[in-house]
Amino acid sequence: MNKTRFPIFLAILMAAALPGQTPPVDEKLTISGDIPQALTLTKDDLAKMPRTTVAWSDRGPKLNYEGVRLYEILKRAGAPLDKQLSGKALASYVLAEARDGYQVVLSLAEVDPGFTENQILVADSADGQPLPANRGPLRLVVASDKEGARSVRMLERLTVVRLRK
Repeated sequence: MNKTRFPIFLAILMAAALPGQTPPVDEKLTISGDIPQALTLTKDDLAKMPRTTVAWSDRGPKLNYEGVRLYEILKRAGAPLDKQLSGKALASYVLAEARDGYQVVLSLAEVDPGFTENQILVADSADGQPLPANRGPLRLVVASDKEGARSVRMLERLTVVRLRK
């Protein structure tokens, strides 16, 4: 390596290794798949959408998660919901994916208030505070589940899949 470049390389390497220094997290949610047009929502976009709160516990004290109902997000993306959610469309689901590769599936009927009372949120805060890095910046909260396995932390992507077209 060139001697003049070595100090710059060393400085970059040392800066990357400093404790507490983490790479910036992309605070966007991408919605794609079998929808009319892919959609990307920022935290600012989500803040402007209708908000709701659910109390939910993940093996600890109950927290008040605030965010946007998954139904509202999928509706904005053009997923088959409401009157469109019938016949072949009932064989549709949402694949939710986290930054660390974790994935879960929810049927569209589980999301649509015409079918269920489930409260499923894309949350960006708990008890009035932004979600910590190891839980957020976005988290899928499936409040009706007894186990928290489908409440995906570090949520980054939603993919709508229609099995029967």
